[in-house]
Amino acid sequence: MLFAVICADKPDHLDLRMATRPPHVEWLNGLNAEGVLKIGGPFLDDAGKPCGSMLLIKADDIEAAKAIAAQDPYAKAGLFASVEIKPYNWVFNNPDA
Repeated sequence: MLFAVICADKPDHLDLRMATRPPHVEWLNGLNAEGVLKIGGPFLDDAGKPCGSMLLIKADDIEAAKAIAAQDPYAKAGLFASVEIKPYNWVFNNPDA
């Protein structure tokens, strides 16, 4: 099952995001190697700076998706003001369909 993980950064936390980016990317590379990560990237503010994240992950259920999201180094560092996890049906341009 697929889940969208939608995260909004806390205001004025770009420095924390950038400092935590290397372990975050390493974590994403691990999820990608395991086949868990389908797509991912940052949301951008009006100035083109990262201000949140969106991941599409594969998990058995919502609880497993929450457990995966909780391991994100950004989440562990306290970057996010909010995290929303929703079941997702990838209909168009899904390479696995």
